[in-house]
Amino acid sequence: MKNVTIKLETINDVKNFVSAVTAFECDFDIVADRYVVDAKSIMGIFSLDLSKPLDLHINTDDEKEISAVLKAISAVLVSE
Repeated sequence: MKNVTIKLETINDVKNFVSAVTAFECDFDIVADRYVVDAKSIMGIFSLDLSKPLDLHINTDDEKEISAVLKAISAVLVSE
């Protein structure tokens, strides 16, 4: 499992993000405060406060898949 921080600032960011993660087999969760939503659910994401960075949990131990996911969502990653 890998945890990263993302920032979804526009509707297009959310749409492109959901499209990117839906292409992968593994599960993704977005954690915001005490809420956890499926990152493949556009409605779930819009129920969160998008003015703040969000924690993305990539639920796989496959390093190649994690690398591919990070590359696919690089536009919304927050550098730490």
